[in-house]
Amino acid sequence: MRRVTYSMGVSLDGYIVGPDGDFDWTAPDEEVFRFVTDEIREVGCHLLGRRLYETMLYWETADQDPSLDDSMLEWAAIWKPLPKVVFSTTLSTVQGNARPASGGLAEEIERLRAEPGEGDIAIGGATLAAEAAALGLIDEYRARVYPVLVGGGIPFFPQRERRVDLELVETRTFSSGVVYLRYRVAR
Repeated sequence: MRRVTYSMGVSLDGYIVGPDGDFDWTAPDEEVFRFVTDEIREVGCHLLGRRLYETMLYWETADQDPSLDDSMLEWAAIWKPLPKVVFSTTLSTVQGNARPASGGLAEEIERLRAEPGEGDIAIGGATLAAEAAALGLIDEYRARVYPVLVGGGIPFFPQRERRVDLELVETRTFSSGVVYLRYRVAR
């Protein structure tokens, strides 16, 4: 069965976006960018909320940007054809290899798990991930913890009164001080 993963950059105090809406501190250096590129290779479908979808739209045409280096062109070449499902109540159309969600989150994940295909089902965006976590649908949490305290904002983990036991699967420390933590939900 395909895993559902939630992977994002997060501040040491637990936020993916600071109180001012800024997330420039998550800009990866070359080593972290290579790691994230390798991680996205394992994804068979990406589920996104509207805000993350709009942020990632750049990559649908990034291959036309002459200022991009080879590593960014490689990322764009992986991202662009990747199937994406966008969850939004305000968008009626989406671009690229994306489609609007045709059902609720649980139904979409159930459908994707039942379809033939390989690769993880990745969830992007804290709001969508919080919904998936509340429904018990996330199999792995993957946090790239940045050495910064932002003091508030949008939390990486949903603020629910629900205990979830995790098993440490992998760790990695990058030269920039970013620490990767990969946990599997213990079931």
